[in-house]
Amino acid sequence: MSIRSRFYDELEPRARPHGLSGANKIIALLIILSALMAILETEPTIRGPHAGTFFTLHLVFGAVFLVEYLVRIWIAVDDPRFAGKSFPRLRWMLTPSAIIDFLALLPLLLTLASTSLYWLRFARIVRILRIVRLGRMSSAFDNIAVALYARRFELGVAVIIALLMMLFSATLLYFAEAEAQPEAFGSVPRALWWAIVTLTTIGYGDVYPITVLGRACAALIAISGIGVIAMPTGIFAAAFSDAMQKKNEEAEQAERP
Repeated sequence: MSIRSRFYDELEPRARPHGLSGANKIIALLIILSALMAILETEPTIRGPHAGTFFTLHLVFGAVFLVEYLVRIWIAVDDPRFAGKSFPRLRWMLTPSAIIDFLALLPLLLTLASTSLYWLRFARIVRILRIVRLGRMSSAFDNIAVALYARRFELGVAVIIALLMMLFSATLLYFAEAEAQPEAFGSVPRALWWAIVTLTTIGYGDVYPITVLGRACAALIAISGIGVIAMPTGIFAAAFSDAMQKKNEEAEQAERP
């Protein structure tokens, strides 16, 4: 086995279907530590006395992720997805996981390229998003992707129904409350805020109907909101259960002689 193939086996989760390699475990730990550091850095009382330490750790994490990214580009030719195809490294760089890897490097590049406060804040936010990279290291996220794709049409219908319900609710409250509360319900777009927070069962309480008709309509809309939220949740839960069951069946078949 060549050195490049060994690196591929260590860094590519698909090469190890039964667990993460030592290298990927270390990378996962660094991602978590980097995200925690970015969260703590947003607190001025913590960042102020330890600004130098945060900056040094940021450079260390950034350097590690940069080296990892370059190595992944190098080993992309061993990826079975691009075997026999032209420009395999470029094809890998355009995959969603590679784009996430590149975005994880933006904080390092932005911090070194600019001292603008705005860009530094943006860099801190992007550092927190590094935690997304853990998704490709877990088969559970693959199951979620399979579940979403399998029920994409049903979920799409559920989203359309939810949007129509929000629009209908906003229109109904506009007719019922426009004269009593023109600032909150004086137009359908204004009433749409109330419809969104009500149908999603959040209910901030900053806007609410005061007329008898408005409250009667709001009660029916609030009850309907339970169904609007439950419908996509039920579809997704069923799809995820099917995906897990299928994966377990495939694993059992693979273990049989």
